[in-house]
Amino acid sequence: MGQYLVTGASRGIGYQTARHLASAGHRVVATSRNTTNLVLLRDSDPDHIRIHATDLSMAMKIPDLIEACGTLDGIVHAAGALVNKPFTAINDADWMRMWEVNVMSTVRLVRAALPILNPGAHIVLLSSMGGFQGSAKYPGLSAYSASKGALSVLAECLAVELAPQRVSVNALALGAVHTDMLAQAFPGYKAPVSADEMGAYVAAFITSSGGVMNGRVLPVARFDP
Repeated sequence: MGQYLVTGASRGIGYQTARHLASAGHRVVATSRNTTNLVLLRDSDPDHIRIHATDLSMAMKIPDLIEACGTLDGIVHAAGALVNKPFTAINDADWMRMWEVNVMSTVRLVRAALPILNPGAHIVLLSSMGGFQGSAKYPGLSAYSASKGALSVLAECLAVELAPQRVSVNALALGAVHTDMLAQAFPGYKAPVSADEMGAYVAAFITSSGGVMNGRVLPVARFDP
């Protein structure tokens, strides 16, 4: 059994991924800004889940998180943010928030975690169909989709650079999943896939696919998006 860091673990896909990894017998370090929900997650399986509340957008917090992990066999980076506004209404602060949360937090986290990744470790970045080249694009998601597209390309680049360390990096371009974040951005919309279903898929992917694929950006969706 391995040990995995799951970010964005207080709700949605991150929460369910952590839960499914733990139920399979893996050890999980779960992190998020929301301490209350993290405690609920830990209490669901205290033998396998440890928690560390932190805000990944604050660079000075990341070293403490990495120190708390020990060594890792993988990272599921599910933390992210979404803004739904027309392009003409998205200001510079919105663009910078998308870049900081969805891209730079990833850069800083992976960079800090490199010394504690075991050989054969697998990093899975959760991207989006909105950032998948050639997919349908939707009004209001220009900043979000652009940041997720950058995340996908980052995964391809990291796969090349980390290969000598025997670390695999893949990105999953997820379609619409029924989460609180999606509901807040698109009130009334019912996604075709539940967070529990996607969490089970991500947990299985990180534990089984790192040895057979690297540098892939895989669309994971029933529909487009």
